[in-house]
Amino acid sequence: MTLLERWAARVPAPLKSGPWRAFGLGLLAALALPPFFLLPLLWIVVPGLLRLLARAGGWRRAIWLGWCFGFGFNLLGLFWVTEPMLIMARQFWWAVPFAAPGLAAAVACYMMLPAAASYWIRPVTALSRLAMIFLFAGALAMANLAQQFLFTGFPWNYWGADWALPGIAGVVMMQPASVGGIYLLTLLTAIVAGLPLLGPRGWAAAGAVLAVWAGFGVWRTDAGPAPDHNLTVAMIQPDFAVPGSFTRPALIARWHRDLAMTQQALQAAGAGPKVVVWPETASPALLQTDASARGAIASVAGNTPVLAGSFRYARDGRPRNSLVAVEGAGPAAAWYDKWKLVPFGEYTPKWIPLKITPGGGFSPGPGPRTLHVKGIPPVGPLICYESIFSGEIVDKSDRPAWLLNISDNAWFGDTTGPRQDFATTRLRAVEEGLPLVIDTNSGISAVIGPHGRVVAKLGLDRRGVLAHRLPVALPVTPYGRFGLTMAGILSLYCVVLGLIFLIVSVTLRTERR
Repeated sequence: MTLLERWAARVPAPLKSGPWRAFGLGLLAALALPPFFLLPLLWIVVPGLLRLLARAGGWRRAIWLGWCFGFGFNLLGLFWVTEPMLIMARQFWWAVPFAAPGLAAAVACYMMLPAAASYWIRPVTALSRLAMIFLFAGALAMANLAQQFLFTGFPWNYWGADWALPGIAGVVMMQPASVGGIYLLTLLTAIVAGLPLLGPRGWAAAGAVLAVWAGFGVWRTDAGPAPDHNLTVAMIQPDFAVPGSFTRPALIARWHRDLAMTQQALQAAGAGPKVVVWPETASPALLQTDASARGAIASVAGNTPVLAGSFRYARDGRPRNSLVAVEGAGPAAAWYDKWKLVPFGEYTPKWIPLKITPGGGFSPGPGPRTLHVKGIPPVGPLICYESIFSGEIVDKSDRPAWLLNISDNAWFGDTTGPRQDFATTRLRAVEEGLPLVIDTNSGISAVIGPHGRVVAKLGLDRRGVLAHRLPVALPVTPYGRFGLTMAGILSLYCVVLGLIFLIVSVTLRTERR
């Protein structure tokens, strides 16, 4: 008896049942996500799940197994959502036991689609196994597309993010995202991880696909790092505590820290053109309307543009989570309003009968927008949560020269959450072929080239400044041009291939009889 068989013999009988096995496989799959990156586990997970589904015996059982897998996957992948409740434990202690399991249970429902799409195939031949793999992969990508839009959208824990590895390995393996976004990476991941279902030939095929995949990445990045603009981006990472105090002395102290760190950022940037960035909601002043606050910034920064996270009030009298461009002591040069708001945190969805968000929450902005500010290339702003919405971040009629994501991840502490967010946001640079600057309150802040290469970085839970030249953008990528349409076509194409393999398999078996 092998060591693996001896371990299996010790597992209690109830835990060997299909639902528990599916749940366990989901937990293993979550370990392939950032920041663990244990991708080889997927070569155990996907064949194991497909074998479970093949023995399900009925569509209800298959859907149940798919949900159990998704629940295990998302329970481990989303445990960090409990952190804000722990920070606000006096008010939300009652939500701590329910936050991660509740969200995991809801997101697990999307896994029922690939389970239902693939269970009914009997993998008795190589072609039928291949059909099962392709149908599973295509349905998984389609489920991810649905997850981006249904019930306010929550595009998180996608398998494509597994390839946002640190260093050059991640840069190489992320490059297919320039063609089909994170969705193509998910498709390729599911296919390659499922191929061992075919036995030795499947392992060989998986190796060949990975070799071609890596070859494409090397070819696309062969020119090396992108050249730089004659512009230095200087970010402040103030590491403000959350939720923080809203007393006048505390807000004044916060403001003075902003100004002092702006001075440090200007010194770090050195001579030449530059822009200073403050993270999400860093300013306690309403910069759009507060002339004295803009004057205080100008007294430190002069005419150097400052792109600062701030609140502002729209014409309807509702607050908005915004980025405001300050250039000297005059009126605000431009502003951008966050349009993808966090449900229950920044607003209450209309389909919820109770008004959970205090004060009615924020109102959304009109959508992606490119800001034109004197002295800097056109910039496409993103605020926090917006960066995870692949294919929805750029105004295609007014393409920016770079992307700027300001955020406040302090609410999620030193957990996997900020690291997963950083990895997923990094993919947006590859998808669009645009350099990406990330400035967060407590980290991770970074400058990322258009190939996804991290060229400067300031780590988690640190106070400091980060200054680096802005890389130059690449020509628009196929995904930047066609976006989610490309993702949908590739997903459908994968499903059609699976059906073709299935038809051919059935035809050959019929002829042999």
